[in-house]
Amino acid sequence: MKRMILALVFVAVPLAAQNQDLGAPVAEGGTLERTTTQASQAEDEGGLSFTVTDESEWADLGVAIPAFATDRDISTPANSNGTAALGREVARVITSNLRNNGLFKPVGPDALPQPSFAQITAPNWGTWSGRGAEMLVHGYVSARGDGRLLFGCYLYDVALQDELVREGWVVPPADWRRAAHKCSDLIYSRLTGESPFFDSRIAYIAETGPKDRRVKRLAIMDSDGANHRFLTLGSATALTPRYSPDYKRLLYLSYVDGNPRIYVYDIGTGKQTLVTQSTNPTIAPRWSPDGRYILYSMAVAGNTDIYRVPASGGQSVRLTDTPGIDIGGSYSPDGSQIVFESDRSGSQQCYVMNADGSNQRRLSFFGGRCATPEWSPRGDQIAFTRIAGDFNIAVMTPQGRNLRVLTGGWQDEAPTWAPNGRIIQFFRTERNTGRSALWQVDLTGRNERRLPTPVDASDPAWGPILP
Repeated sequence: MKRMILALVFVAVPLAAQNQDLGAPVAEGGTLERTTTQASQAEDEGGLSFTVTDESEWADLGVAIPAFATDRDISTPANSNGTAALGREVARVITSNLRNNGLFKPVGPDALPQPSFAQITAPNWGTWSGRGAEMLVHGYVSARGDGRLLFGCYLYDVALQDELVREGWVVPPADWRRAAHKCSDLIYSRLTGESPFFDSRIAYIAETGPKDRRVKRLAIMDSDGANHRFLTLGSATALTPRYSPDYKRLLYLSYVDGNPRIYVYDIGTGKQTLVTQSTNPTIAPRWSPDGRYILYSMAVAGNTDIYRVPASGGQSVRLTDTPGIDIGGSYSPDGSQIVFESDRSGSQQCYVMNADGSNQRRLSFFGGRCATPEWSPRGDQIAFTRIAGDFNIAVMTPQGRNLRVLTGGWQDEAPTWAPNGRIIQFFRTERNTGRSALWQVDLTGRNERRLPTPVDASDPAWGPILP
């Protein structure tokens, strides 16, 4: 079977059965490193491979996630009640992650017996098969002498009584939730064959105040809404944030003294860099996949076109030049094409062009209007706001075929993709109150959930998997 050992920023260490060397040296670093043990074999050695082809196949998949065990229960900065209490919180986060993506029916720690530390690598199979569990997640948390925490995560097939995969991480106490998200990603990837998305962050515009004096601030949080923080004070209106491909910066539009400016915000230092400014109306800045360029739309003499500017600033290049309003766009993952919206045909529709502005052609011919298109990270779908009476989130192929409407709200708009291209986030405005909130929907359209935010929310942007 395949056994994997991961090194995070928080750094990974081998999981050696039950007697981990908590004092073993671990290399520090700021990037994710992945290695395999000597015992790694071909993927098909044990015949254990799962790929989602039809979501209905997973309707009865039972995943048991008991509380993570601990070798010694001591208080830590992550949880003053001790590592045992922290282990239960970790299992709750993993349960919530797996439940909210719509593929699994996990049972969490509050309804399950607590395994001992010794059982983490030697499960009591009768306990779990008797409860109807098909998959079992075991884990542990240990407090190290250097103040950091050691987490282990194991996934077992109960019927085969076999381990499918394991990983471990050493993290600062403040990053314990990242360990829970990494464990969730491990489980999700192993059982579906898809790329993960839980260990990622979301940027959005936090809105407060009356509608005629709305305060709009830049904010970020984890993919499940935790670790929320505001990045700007609200003295200048912030709009349409987007993460850079390397996750280090945020691109957004700011209105200072009524004039639009495109800024790049360094998340680590808090430093802001001005990319471009104009007295002309400017909207919708977007990164290129390699982070070298920024697209934006600007209105000049009543005509709105799409421009490209180096991310470090400099001379802008106009990519569209037609009468009307061209807004966008969103690059394909390989950077070769751009999808955007335009009213050049007389109504708001979606178009695609080459990255240099050539070969512009219309995509949407299915009735209604098409706005705010966003290319999937996989490259196989384009999400957009479909306006046909109500505003709803829909997807189509890059050829403009196979329209599927995923939501049925009154005003759902501005889709943004999860890093694995399976979940779409958007913001929904209530008809009666005018309040807005962030929501997520999967590609089946059957699994919606509201993401908690402390204030009203709009303009979401889902970042890539954290390094």
